[in-house]
Amino acid sequence: MILTALDRIRDYTERGWWGETTLDDLLRRNVALHPERLAVVDAPNRPAIAGGMARRLDYAALDAWVDGVAAELLARGVSRDDIVLMQMPNIVESLALMLACGRIGAVVSPVAVQYREHELLQIVDKLAPKVFITVSHCGEARLADLAAAFLGSGGHSTQLLVLGDDIPASAAALTVGAGDAGQRARVAAYLAQNRPSANDIFTICWTSGTEAQPKGVPRSHNQWIAIAKVVTTPSSLRGGEVLMDPFPFINMAAIGGMMVPWLLCAGSMVLHHPFDMTVFLGQIEAERVNFNVVPPPILNMLLRQKELLAKFDISSMRAVCSGSMPLAPWMVAGWQSEHNIDIINMYASNEGASLASSIVDVPDAADRASYFPRYGVAGLTWAAGDAITFETRLRDPDSGEIITQPGREGELCIRGACVFDGYFKEPDLTRAAFDEDGYFRTGDMFVIAGEQQIPRYYQFVGRRKEIVIRGGQNISPVEMENLIANHPAVAEVACVGLPDEAMGERLCAVVVLRPGFSLTLEEIKRFLESQKTAIYKWPERLVLTHEPLPRNPVGKVIRGNLRRFVHAQERAETT
Repeated sequence: MILTALDRIRDYTERGWWGETTLDDLLRRNVALHPERLAVVDAPNRPAIAGGMARRLDYAALDAWVDGVAAELLARGVSRDDIVLMQMPNIVESLALMLACGRIGAVVSPVAVQYREHELLQIVDKLAPKVFITVSHCGEARLADLAAAFLGSGGHSTQLLVLGDDIPASAAALTVGAGDAGQRARVAAYLAQNRPSANDIFTICWTSGTEAQPKGVPRSHNQWIAIAKVVTTPSSLRGGEVLMDPFPFINMAAIGGMMVPWLLCAGSMVLHHPFDMTVFLGQIEAERVNFNVVPPPILNMLLRQKELLAKFDISSMRAVCSGSMPLAPWMVAGWQSEHNIDIINMYASNEGASLASSIVDVPDAADRASYFPRYGVAGLTWAAGDAITFETRLRDPDSGEIITQPGREGELCIRGACVFDGYFKEPDLTRAAFDEDGYFRTGDMFVIAGEQQIPRYYQFVGRRKEIVIRGGQNISPVEMENLIANHPAVAEVACVGLPDEAMGERLCAVVVLRPGFSLTLEEIKRFLESQKTAIYKWPERLVLTHEPLPRNPVGKVIRGNLRRFVHAQERAETT
């Protein structure tokens, strides 16, 4: 499935930004050069999370597993351009499944294990996947039973494949393991006639913007490799380093920030998910982890819990990428001075925006917490060098004027090798997402900062799109408003994100009650549970009011005014 225009492929190939190397080519290179090097290892609590034993595979064994899974998919009728929907925690099998899809040219669409019928039905209807692969359970959640119920009720033709025991009657058992000689020969024969291209789509990931429905973001092998280089170069990733991934393989943080860099540096991947602080620290010590991607709230918490940190040897850690919300300068400085660990400030999106503040480009810790390099701007050079295969600029979102003077807010826009081509089967959303020059409009507001003749930095000032980011997971306020509005007690509702030290943000619902009704937060949660929505999206604070919600002349809720109202309510409650 190639979705990129031929003239764009030709242009970026001639510039050397894109090539012919697929992710499977990178894996095969690593197998040939380092067959006995540890490739991937499960978390020690894997049996409690998804059943089965915790596994350790070297590159040769992983390659055999990928062939085994690829042969299994081919036997089930999956081939190049077919879509494989996958709902799996971070276990060795999930990585093997993604790599197997890449090997045979199938498109893998990974979704969060927290998704329930509400989210999954929208995605299945849009993708029409050939197969849906999941585990029998993830913790207490019976994912296979859930999938069997909604696939059966909707009349979908998607095959359900399940890893684990206690498989629903409508599903088939998925065997994941090393392929035998016959399976490997079958895969080789298939590839002789159907070799995927580096411009084939590898993934369709899902992002929750301000729209009520999730948007599919297709990305090719070339696009993933281009953005991964923006991680590996500023992070100074070295061949054979040990990387640890606590993010699920569903979006930019895990795939662009971990999986593809792992392949580029022929490293060892330590899997972790869902997050457990003690297990996490224990894995760093036991596996001698060098590089990590960790959300800011966890870094803040760990730095303050000195007694907990003292119980583990984390001296192997060299660098950590962090982002999705502003970093605290004291945190960046503290990890550097107390533990000799470089915090790399990362701004990225599923669509392909990527800025990385490394210790080389932004040596001062306080500056690194606040500033990003103005990558792709003429006259400025960076340590990332050849990895910068894109252009950036700030633009006034209303007038369209290109902003070049410091201190004036503008929307960050980006175009180049790492940027996607458009939302899957959403031409109207795609047109709105790009300007007339082909720059992707990120929806995030920055200013140009710095005292140099040509100021070298961008500084993030806020989101034009009103997304709430809770622990790295995007929540659309519009989606939750549409759901809560169906509650019989609700006359009006609007949702906003409130700052939270642990999770970054938490969702607050402001509700105008219908006359004669009452409502509690627990009642809203039970209502959303009946709507089969993911738990992480549920509001964690409820504010009731009899006043109309603040709206502009065209009827849109003024969320800034709404936040001020909520903060005033909080102050009143504490006095």
